[in-house]
Amino acid sequence: MTKIAIVTGSTRPGRINLGVAEWVLAQAQQRTDAEFELVDIAAYNLPVLDEGYPAAYQNYSNDHTKAWSQKIAEFDGFIFITGEYNHSVTPALANALSYLNAEFNNKAAGMVGYGSASGVRAVEHLRGILSELQLAHVQKTGMFSLFTDFENFSTFAPTELSAASVAPMLDQLVVWTKAMETVRDAALVAA
Repeated sequence: MTKIAIVTGSTRPGRINLGVAEWVLAQAQQRTDAEFELVDIAAYNLPVLDEGYPAAYQNYSNDHTKAWSQKIAEFDGFIFITGEYNHSVTPALANALSYLNAEFNNKAAGMVGYGSASGVRAVEHLRGILSELQLAHVQKTGMFSLFTDFENFSTFAPTELSAASVAPMLDQLVVWTKAMETVRDAALVAA
């Protein structure tokens, strides 16, 4: 069965990111065409990138990196949940992505953003990072506004309109994730 991780994008105390990720997981688990699992980057205690070699070498020296690598390698696709910080992706997510490379190659990704501008700028920056990791990211995106989809800017309570943005992303992501399995197989044959 195709496995897709829903990856949190924040490690902050009191973060709203986890609530968004849990909601996306609940939506995704209503489907029968893939398995979905929440992967919380906070559980991996990743400090600011502290590996001596570039991630592409996979020459990991730290236990936290090895555990993160092992977990991410389990999945065929990903949904990244990112808030918008300084018109960009969350720092914790950017850091977590920087730890790895090959574990993401030739897989598919969807994104869910939130913020004052529905996370649009964060998602656009995330697209560049994912492209460098050779992740095929889908066009459809889940988008949520801090002003209309969160009660008191802290409790996730999406409007029907915003909630509807996630289903098309999931539809594209599952198809692309399955297609990328063929790409990974072809890459292995070529190697």
